[in-house]
Amino acid sequence: MLNDLFKIEEHGTTVRREVIAGVTTFLTMAYIVFVNPLILSDAGMDFGGVFVATCLAAAIGTAVMGLWANYPIAMAPGMGLNAFFTYGVVLGMGHPWQIALGAVFVSGVLFVIISVLPVRERIINAIPRSLKMATAAGIGLFLGIIAMKNAGIVVDNPATLVGIGDVTQWTAILAVAGFVVIAALDAARVPGAIVIGILAVTAVGVILGISEFRGVADVPPDPGAVMFQMDIAGALDLALVGVIFAFLFTDLFDTTGTLVGTAHRAGLLDANGRLPRLKRALIADSTATVVGAAAGTSSVTCYIESAAGVRAGGRTGLTAAVVAVLFLAALFLSPLANTIPAYATAPALLFVACMMTQGVAEVDWSDVTEYVPAVVLAMTMPFTFSIADGLAFGFISYAAIKLLSGRFSEAKPAVLALAALFLVKFAWLGG
Repeated sequence: MLNDLFKIEEHGTTVRREVIAGVTTFLTMAYIVFVNPLILSDAGMDFGGVFVATCLAAAIGTAVMGLWANYPIAMAPGMGLNAFFTYGVVLGMGHPWQIALGAVFVSGVLFVIISVLPVRERIINAIPRSLKMATAAGIGLFLGIIAMKNAGIVVDNPATLVGIGDVTQWTAILAVAGFVVIAALDAARVPGAIVIGILAVTAVGVILGISEFRGVADVPPDPGAVMFQMDIAGALDLALVGVIFAFLFTDLFDTTGTLVGTAHRAGLLDANGRLPRLKRALIADSTATVVGAAAGTSSVTCYIESAAGVRAGGRTGLTAAVVAVLFLAALFLSPLANTIPAYATAPALLFVACMMTQGVAEVDWSDVTEYVPAVVLAMTMPFTFSIADGLAFGFISYAAIKLLSGRFSEAKPAVLALAALFLVKFAWLGG
């Protein structure tokens, strides 16, 4: 039955290998069930409700990806997108979290539409590669400053805007130690390096008495405080257009990059370098964002950590199905999630930030009209504490530099249209 469903023999793998790959993938990304509730709780959302929403959204999205698209790719609320949700939209712009959830829902519906229609390919092909890579790097830098802030390493300073905190505090010391441990374990290819680092820092914190141990397992919390609480009508306000686009744009390219990169490592691309069943995979991803918003969490996306399962031999959707089952099992670990403090997840955030910043290596550094807008985009995200504003400055500077350098024809109509929309947004609504 499994062979008929997942074409296991056709992909040259075995059930045992697929199960091991699924466990490996889950261990590498299980940190999200601890980190995501902490980030969204800063937006005023109920920690327990978000914990349940995280597990459910990850399980449902991953199950659809495995059972329907037959890819060994796992899904969960995206890092960077959850930070934008909390620190950009809710705390930065002052929108209630219910409206922010509504914006996520609307972006998911739009993603479903462009996944069904041929619009997605046109959008992907129109955006310059340099801006795509810079987006990932910018989100990485954005996560990095959040991580160091949570660890107490970076603090506000009225004279210099930001400054170094008291690094002699145990919270800062443990965060730095956890980061080093995670990086070292990952270098040694230890499955679950991030989870091990988070749990190790938490354990030491409990022993030192700076954190409270609240148990390991219990029945899942009541998700009612966040489930079906999105305000769709409020999200349709003109002021939210940039926010919806930011969610959509980031999810779109994050998903595409992860799908293509992971499929390439698994040897799943066809002779022309294309991804079979791409539409199914994209619909699975976009549907997961809609389900996630309804459940009470930020945008759901494909996880690059799926590459760990591919490295362990995963080649079919059975790998994803195993991950989905494990996320459902994680529903009973809410006391452990409540035990983990912000300084224990800060090392994980910083490590993910380092991985995402690798994108700058693929920018064309020989062409000033390409790398300058890319750097502007990447720098503006952390400096303005806004992914949306970073995207706006990147597109506007790209179009302007191409125009004034006499290379206007290199900027595709879609890029020019987006740049114009961002200019109108700033002129009409301000920063």
